[in-house]
Parts: sequence; C-alpha cells; structure tokens
Amino acid sequence: MGGCLGSHHDSSGTLNLNSGGTGVALGRNERLRRDRPKWKSDYPMTDGQLLSKRDEFWDTAPAFDGRTEIWDALRAAAHAFESGDHELAQAILDGAGVTLPHGVLSDCYDELGTRYQLPLYCLSQPVNMIEERAECDPDDPDDLTDPEPSEAPAEAGEDCPLRLRLSTGCDLRLDVRSTDSVCHMKRRLQAQEGVAAISQRWFFSGRPLADRSTLQELCIPSDYMVQVIVSQPPAPPDPAPGHS
Repeated sequence: MGGCLGSHHDSSGTLNLNSGGTGVALGRNERLRRDRPKWKSDYPMTDGQLLSKRDEFWDTAPAFDGRTEIWDALRAAAHAFESGDHELAQAILDGAGVTLPHGVLSDCYDELGTRYQLPLYCLSQPVNMIEERAECDPDDPDDLTDPEPSEAPAEAGEDCPLRLRLSTGCDLRLDVRSTDSVCHMKRRLQAQEGVAAISQRWFFSGRPLADRSTLQELCIPSDYMVQVIVSQPPAPPDPAPGHS
C-alpha cells in the first residue's frame, strides 16, 4: 500500500535511511522492466476472483497515503503493462513523474518522494489460475434459469439493502432480506436489472459466494460492496459469404 517512506535516495541512487532528509526520492530511475512477475495465489483463482481482488485494491488504495492522480496513473500503467504495451505504460509513468528505482511497479515514488507499492496480483495473473465455471447444476430444479425471483415469506428475515458493483460499470442497491440465499439474490437482480441470473458470479473480498449461502451466513456489512461479474454471451457468428 502507498505511504511516505520518510527517507531519501542520495546522489549515488542508493537508499539512505539515516540521512534525515525530506523523503524526496532522488537518484536512480530505471526503465520499466518487460518481464512480468510470477507468483502463486494462496488458493486457485478464477478471472472473476482476480478482477474482484484488483478492484478492491484500486478502490481502497487512494484512502491511504499518496495522491489520487498518482494512483490513477499507476492503475492505467499497470493495465498497459499487463496488456504488453510497455511503451504506453512507461509514457504514463513519465507523464505522472513516477520513478522506479528498481524498474518495477511494485515499488515506485512520485516527485514528492511518496512511496507507492502495487501488489503482484495487480500486475500479472497467478500461475494457479483456474477456469471459471457456473456453480449451479443445470439439472438442479433449483437452478438459476427461472427469470422471476420466488418471493420469500414476508416475515422471514430482515430488510438488508445490499450494495453491488457490476463488472459492466454499474453501481446499485438491491433490496434483499437477511434470509435470502445468493441464488435468490441473483434472481432479484435479474428481475430488477434484467441481468440473467445464470450469467452472474458474486464475490466479496476476492472470494466467490456460494449460491446456497444466505446473506446472514455471509455476514457482509451493509456499507460494503459486493462485486458481481457478468459473463457476456458469445457474439453470434458472422454469416457465411454469399448468405444474407
């Protein structure tokens, strides 16, 4: 996470911890290295889990030390770096005045000497990525194909408005009850926003939420955001030449 190191680099480019300086990062500034960091997650991750974990970091990072515009620049640079556009990533860093003493985004400084540290999961995928799949059995009579949510008894549970952030870029509130299961809440979201329940993957703090878990079992605070990854259906194939 970002924070002011409280030390500075001397003219040789090495870190001088005993200088009692102003904290301004001086000296060495290397070009961004092209090799992606290799790392292994504590548990096998899907694309949705990785995206949720990254969103959580970028949403909370500006709340710590450092300037918001620098965090925004680092986010754009990290995205360009992972996409393989190193020239764009370097241009973003240069434009924002960010220096890399070791040529890596995991440890960098702004012009005021404030230190910013990016976790590895924002820079590359783990080596133990797994394919994302639906949690519900299509043959299960309680699957997610029902377009309308079945109403729970009015006296069951308490009203618990839930904050959701969709991967489509939409933030919203969903009226649910504490006894609702994730499966049931997906159906509520489908009825409210038209997002097919079968295409939804719900995550909180980077962890997938099981369809049969209830809101009260998950213990999600009311002011916290639940990430919803929406799987887009494949585009229809182009018509064959000569066919309308």
